[in-house]
Amino acid sequence: MYRILLSLFVMLSVSFTGLSQIEELTDEEPVVYTKKTFYSSRIVNSHTTVSVEKKVLDFRINHRFGDVSQGYDNFFGLDNATMRMSFDYGITDNITVGIGRSTFLKTVDGFAKYRFLRQIHENGNMPISAAYIAGISMDGSTPPANRTNYFSSRLGYLHQLVVARKFSNSFSAQIMPTVIHRNLIDSTKYSNDVFSMGVGLRQRILPAVTLNVEYFWVAPNQISDQFVDPLSIGIDINTGWHTFQIHVTNATGTFERAVLTQTTNRWQDGNIHIGFNISREFHLGGYE
Repeated sequence: MYRILLSLFVMLSVSFTGLSQIEELTDEEPVVYTKKTFYSSRIVNSHTTVSVEKKVLDFRINHRFGDVSQGYDNFFGLDNATMRMSFDYGITDNITVGIGRSTFLKTVDGFAKYRFLRQIHENGNMPISAAYIAGISMDGSTPPANRTNYFSSRLGYLHQLVVARKFSNSFSAQIMPTVIHRNLIDSTKYSNDVFSMGVGLRQRILPAVTLNVEYFWVAPNQISDQFVDPLSIGIDINTGWHTFQIHVTNATGTFERAVLTQTTNRWQDGNIHIGFNISREFHLGGYE
């Protein structure tokens, strides 16, 4: 996996070396940006560089069934599920804010995303897109009664940089260095700050269908050994204002803190979840 991360980083870095060979844009030449690097603002769990357009509301439902390995008694996970419902809104074409509520630990989370680079694909001098995401989550579950509980103990924070490149109409890739801060942990054993490096891949297989892969390597000695790296594989089906995602993952939660620091299921043991995400966009500002 180290080699995969290194190879992807090199591919993105090499793009910069060709900048001096690309002609500068003149005032008469139009700036032509790439179309969406991914169909959606999410790969499966993680953000992409895609922003919700200005005055557009993106209503999302992330639904994840139980553990497939529980077998027929639990109907291969279909008898129970976790869900996240959220609203993302485009303040501008490059600034998105969102809020969501998950059944996993009754968590409420929010984020702000700023896309500060956008790839130009015709006579351009910007080979990548990049976005910064800052988020906060609040654990709403009932805390243990055998300790003093503070509101701040419920909180966790997200800082994530997403760097992506659309290499062709069919293939896109991105890297996602991420830091999760947890206010309440056993500081004698673990770290409040958890660093991870993510990789996201998109391959178009039909005109409106893509295969997506999302993986995060969590640096060792930061969280309990019971937690493992999350790997998710999904298919996006785009119908214009709708994006329908079907996926398989070992992560139970659907927001970053749960995905990166609380994933216990292991692919090699068959402990995986089948799930789907639905995105529906509403244009609240009318049509210009």
